[in-house]
Amino acid sequence: MDNGTAKNIREGLTADCSKCFGLCCTALAIVASTDFPINKPAGTPCVNLQSDYSCQIHSNLRGRGFKGCTVFDCLGAGQVVSQVTFKGQSWRDNPEIGDKMFRVFPIMEQIHEMIAYISEALSYDIPHKLSDRLNVQLVALQNLTRLDAEQLLVLDLAKYRIPINNLLSETSKYIRESLLAKLPGNKNATNYNHERADWIGKKLRGKDLRAMNFRGAYLIAADLRNTDLRSADFIGADLRDADVSGANLSTSMFLTQMQINSAKGDVKTTLPSQIERPSHWVK
Repeated sequence: MDNGTAKNIREGLTADCSKCFGLCCTALAIVASTDFPINKPAGTPCVNLQSDYSCQIHSNLRGRGFKGCTVFDCLGAGQVVSQVTFKGQSWRDNPEIGDKMFRVFPIMEQIHEMIAYISEALSYDIPHKLSDRLNVQLVALQNLTRLDAEQLLVLDLAKYRIPINNLLSETSKYIRESLLAKLPGNKNATNYNHERADWIGKKLRGKDLRAMNFRGAYLIAADLRNTDLRSADFIGADLRDADVSGANLSTSMFLTQMQINSAKGDVKTTLPSQIERPSHWVK
């Protein structure tokens, strides 16, 4: 697979709510918190879900306390479950499939997440041997999206996550070390490894953070304004309320829409092509 095709796959993983039966508003549990004003058990429709599966307060979710809804992104899993797995059958019109549909949705969401990471990795200039191994995993994941509900419900996702995680780590290491080799001065890769670091509230404004490894790092409320984060690895990083105003994230690796939706930014923040600028950011 060429880089352009892989990039198109990654950029195509977007939610189309018009083709989904409100699965994120129904299948998932909600716990009253700073992100939600209500409790809602899994499998129960949100009080704001309308008969056409649209949200009656969509234009004012944050103002009504539903901040978490503006952060969530299913990467297109909702419409696949609705239109492919269940062939256009709605849980509302066909109640007996509801429970099964609601249990399949988070499984499909995880599959789409892995597809997003793999396709992004394949969009980079990496060694052929590595891309070949990534391609094998991508095909396997794409085949999973075509399984029926019964097959999806018995999947062992760990069987896929473990080798994929190893391949993504290998990709990250290759990309970051390639950049470090081009930077002036003696760049020690060890100093760029901040995996699972606790940088909550850390003041980093204006820093050069290129090629940093932030896998699983806690960057909650960190001040990342005007930082250079190109080729930084963000898999699993917690960016809630991190301020990336003016930051250069244009080639940051494995950054997700949900991470960006949970952060703070502005019009000067530079984002990867597959990431949309959140509507709630500062204009």
